[in-house]
Amino acid sequence: MPLRNLVKTSERSLGPTAPRKRHISVNENQSSVKKSLTLSHKKGLHPLSNSAVNDELHSYEVAVKEKFDQIVPHLQRLSTLQHHQDFVTKAQQLTRSEFGFDLPKHFLDKAWVRPIDMRALFAWCVFQAHKQSSDAFFESDPLRGSEKSLEAKAFQSFLTDCGFHLLDVTPCSDGRLAHSIAYVLRIPFSAVRRRSHAGALFDIENTVNRWVKTEHLRFREGNINPSQTSTRYLKVVTYHFSSVDPSHQGCAAHGSDDSVAAEAGLKRLLDFRESIENSFCCGASVDLLLIGLDTDTDAIRVHVPSSDSNIVLDKWVSALDLYQETHLLPEDQAMNCIYEKVEMSAPSKPEKGMVGFITKLIANNFSQIDYVREFHNGPYPDAGHAERFIGVGIGFKEVHLRNLTYFSHLDTVEEGAPDLDVGIKIFTGLNISRDLPIPVVIRFDYSGKVPGARERALDDCHRVQEAISLRYRDLVVEGLLHTFLTIRDRDQRDPAEVVGSSLDPSLTEVH
Repeated sequence: MPLRNLVKTSERSLGPTAPRKRHISVNENQSSVKKSLTLSHKKGLHPLSNSAVNDELHSYEVAVKEKFDQIVPHLQRLSTLQHHQDFVTKAQQLTRSEFGFDLPKHFLDKAWVRPIDMRALFAWCVFQAHKQSSDAFFESDPLRGSEKSLEAKAFQSFLTDCGFHLLDVTPCSDGRLAHSIAYVLRIPFSAVRRRSHAGALFDIENTVNRWVKTEHLRFREGNINPSQTSTRYLKVVTYHFSSVDPSHQGCAAHGSDDSVAAEAGLKRLLDFRESIENSFCCGASVDLLLIGLDTDTDAIRVHVPSSDSNIVLDKWVSALDLYQETHLLPEDQAMNCIYEKVEMSAPSKPEKGMVGFITKLIANNFSQIDYVREFHNGPYPDAGHAERFIGVGIGFKEVHLRNLTYFSHLDTVEEGAPDLDVGIKIFTGLNISRDLPIPVVIRFDYSGKVPGARERALDDCHRVQEAISLRYRDLVVEGLLHTFLTIRDRDQRDPAEVVGSSLDPSLTEVH
């Protein structure tokens, strides 16, 4: 049931029915989009595209996703060896050679008396693949977006020059937007505060609290800049839509209706600003920005606000249109054209800093438009969902790939039920329909500077695991949902710490 009135119905507890993954046939919309991208492809890359960065991002995407995509073929091979006398040894050797980790021995040892629990082995492999990619992310900074990177420092300087001291972005928790920061917008991940929510409907009270913390740090420590500096907190909502199959592959939380998605996102933004102004009197304001993302091409459209943050839903500037319009221009002329079009698209005179910021986002997005058509023969072949696991809790700074993770940011399962239910419905189509389990990674970040924070994060993991087991008890009993518990000190660059799993020997007999 589409939640068209979700923004007005705060007591609704169940998530909407999610679409199953569909490799849609070539229809009129798909042909039109593909023709548009193909015409550009024949002309070569856009002069503002960064082909070197595109190559690096593609190599990273392939390296990470291959770990997950080889799991099923590998387990299919192992299933044929189950009754070999040296099965355990051979299975471990093959898995270690293929993936670099071992399978849980307490499952393999039972192969001679009962069929192997392939569901459990599948979940184990997904969890280990996530751990490997997560560890590598924090250890080697493959996206060059950590706080110490030159890219992050340069972007923060640019952001300040535009008149903003902090960028807070809420994309939809749909896995097709998981790459919206590092890929679609090409922003260093450490230079932005990202919290994903179903339908991009962020929690207003929590966001107000984060605003308070930000302003307090500026007042007390001059971090990121002194409080008397004339900069503002920029809150962004990114909703999504499908140009290929708009009636079915848009945002599930809004019934695949992009106008409803945009309206709901704008209402959250306005309610957030009103909350700040009502609570902290005059001068306490924020800037707002609404962005739409086409999940088939990764092209964005930006609803340019006026200087008083007035945003008009039916007026935007299209990156894809500007891509086509500026494709043959030199770089400086292309940038000037983008700037002028952005300025003209506002309902009334916009702030120059906002125009400059949006201009950069659109120019960055040109690289992603080229990325999709060059490496994925755009539009994307997986128009629908193709996530590999659900991420639950607070954290996941390391996940920046499209259709890798469905996010459900929450403190408690009760308050995050709508987001989590959407993820379960999505994976009912992706995994359970194939008799595979739903892998759920639970993560709680904590501050190592706070006494007892690690222990509380550990308690949070177990509390959420127990709540998930109760809410989806039938799936757990059937071995169709497994959990993997991790915590991480956000004040360090170290990888996350594994603190438990439903696949641990002491827990497996529940299934």
